[in-house]
Amino acid sequence: MIALTWLYAPADRPDLVAKALAGPADVVIIDLEDAVAKAAKDAARTRLPDLLAAHPGRPVQVRVNAPGTPWAEDDLRAVAALGDAVEVRVPKVESPDQVERIHATVRRPIHALLETPLAIERAFEIAGSGVASLGLGEADLRSALGVGSSADLGWQRARVVNAAAAAGLTPPAMSVYAQVSDADGLAASCRTGRAAGFLGRAAIHPRQLPVIVAAFLPTPEETARARGIVDGFAAANEAGGGTFVMPDGTFIDVAMIRAARRTLELGERADA
Repeated sequence: MIALTWLYAPADRPDLVAKALAGPADVVIIDLEDAVAKAAKDAARTRLPDLLAAHPGRPVQVRVNAPGTPWAEDDLRAVAALGDAVEVRVPKVESPDQVERIHATVRRPIHALLETPLAIERAFEIAGSGVASLGLGEADLRSALGVGSSADLGWQRARVVNAAAAAGLTPPAMSVYAQVSDADGLAASCRTGRAAGFLGRAAIHPRQLPVIVAAFLPTPEETARARGIVDGFAAANEAGGGTFVMPDGTFIDVAMIRAARRTLELGERADA
């Protein structure tokens, strides 16, 4: 199943982690970074095995502290000792060399967050360095750029989407939406992100999850069109052709098939 939701839970709050792990998020992100105070980081790290014990095999990522911080290496070693289903989310990645060093320690999928101007400039290099996905850390990036609103990060968002596609990665998920009570604003923001090439979104509260899912699932009309594209192209191939024209006159070739297949997979999730 294509993941659409990632829910953050602070590692120093076992109650919130347990609730998140038992909830509907596709992936739970246990956070050792921003959500945990400096004085609590060591204790939060040592608690990881106990937090995960009741949910073996549950899709989980651990967001470690950024490379170069006093806690980063201990965080990575702690993640390396966890079960194979646990992946690692690394903030403030700025180079392929960092990815290589991290992988040497954790030996598991790395999800890289790009949160600095330098990271954005190197987005394709990082995307091609063996990471499992790219993500955008908009709060830190806005601060570094002096940008007042996430809506003003259009160029940076497009660069990350393009880098992921160029490297053959899945489309990046959107950054968190901080106004947890603003469901309408979240939905509108998700629609904008979907149109820009993002797929799914990270969340900081469970109430945001159904809004995100609804925004990224295809409509029945979109699913029907995708089915027409896939079936029409298959029929054209059987007849010896590499292209065909939809009933509405749209010219279809192989480049459009992958997106149509993704829409169908998401449509199956909507049906379920």
